[in-house]
Amino acid sequence: MKQNIPRIMIAGTNSGCGKTTIVCGILSALKQLHVDSASCKCGPDYIDPMFHSLVFDIPSQNLDLFFTSKEQTRYLLVKNSKGKDITVMEGVMGFYDGMQMDSTLASSYELAKVTDTPVVLVVNCKGMALSVVPMIKGFLEFQKDHTIQGVILNGVSQMTGKQLKEMIEKQLQVKVYGCIPKLEEFSLASRHLGLVTPHELSDIRKDVKVLGSLIQEYVDMKGLIQLANTALELEDDIPKEWRQYLSTRPGQGLNLGVAFDPAFCFYYKDNLELLQALGCRITKFSPLKDQEIPKEVDGILLGGGYPEIYAKQLSENFSMRRDMKRRLEQGLFCMAECGGFMYLHERLEDDKGVIYPMVGLVEGECTNQRKLVRFGYVDVKSRRENCFLKKGESIKAHEFHYWDSTNNGDGFLAEKPSKKRQWECCHIKNGVIGYPHFSYYSNLKFVIRMLEQMKNNR
Repeated sequence: MKQNIPRIMIAGTNSGCGKTTIVCGILSALKQLHVDSASCKCGPDYIDPMFHSLVFDIPSQNLDLFFTSKEQTRYLLVKNSKGKDITVMEGVMGFYDGMQMDSTLASSYELAKVTDTPVVLVVNCKGMALSVVPMIKGFLEFQKDHTIQGVILNGVSQMTGKQLKEMIEKQLQVKVYGCIPKLEEFSLASRHLGLVTPHELSDIRKDVKVLGSLIQEYVDMKGLIQLANTALELEDDIPKEWRQYLSTRPGQGLNLGVAFDPAFCFYYKDNLELLQALGCRITKFSPLKDQEIPKEVDGILLGGGYPEIYAKQLSENFSMRRDMKRRLEQGLFCMAECGGFMYLHERLEDDKGVIYPMVGLVEGECTNQRKLVRFGYVDVKSRRENCFLKKGESIKAHEFHYWDSTNNGDGFLAEKPSKKRQWECCHIKNGVIGYPHFSYYSNLKFVIRMLEQMKNNR
């Protein structure tokens, strides 16, 4: 069945053009206008969706064409946005920037095209005047099937903006939806977000409320809403390959413990919701504060986050460390990704350079490399037959970390999409533990086998 999903994408000419701040301002303005909204983020970054959910109390979803097929991507968009007045999608990097230099795959352009979403391009006008016009023209002419319908000029005075608006709309026939002056005090730069305290959340909400008022002053909000309502209807059918599993619910009766606190909070929403749709119940617990793993769980999921920031507290919670090691050694299923993997080591260096003892399930230590290590998309393949991936099968994943392990494991082989680089990763025993963040939707069989292992290890 087709669904009416009013939507726009706020994309950018480049990273740092101001689209993140402008998206937050638009979401805040919509809230003040009592417009019921949702948001989506192009790409694998889970911080922006988490931020939008916390600050604006709205559903937010990653959409990533490396992880999911076109059909799956449209399904996730509809699932997240159904019943909302508008969905604001935030682009990634520059509009045409994809996962490789010679490809637009996984770019904002591809996502907008696959989902038939009207695009408003954010242009940072710093250091430019008339040159803004040919720059926009280049974006309009680079790919003829783009869905760019308008632009927002960022960092421009009202007088200059007015002149540019007249020229752009006359010569390029795209609408200028706003001219925003420099707003340095509201720059929402990348930061360690984690789970903010109620006090911090209150302060952030005050800031974005002011930002929302400014956006209403400088941006044509009525025009953006009208543009969103021109978006074509989308199919909301469940992808064919999932129907059997979603109807039989192979996870029925299983209970998965999910670590969720400021140290472990990076999860793809669709991964958790898929497990629940398959019948698995989720019980949250905190390695920071709880004394032990919940007794009733059939397995645990340790996600990414900031264990290096909370290393002292994690280490001092000796009762949890002891219980976790004991139960995992006894065969409790465990899926640990990135930060969760770091926590399971013998030792972990914190963000100040201090080494702390951790769970001790994995021999070795994780230390700060002071640079990104093995960054980006990967296909994770089985090196040999195991209970999660048959030989030759793969699951898609993403790595982004500054800390590295002295013992990364050799159960899987991670390969860059370009196939120019590969490395060993992950320990496989009664679960999978390693640095990659997996996309469950990219290999449903992998997820079904996870549930089977939870049943077998009861």
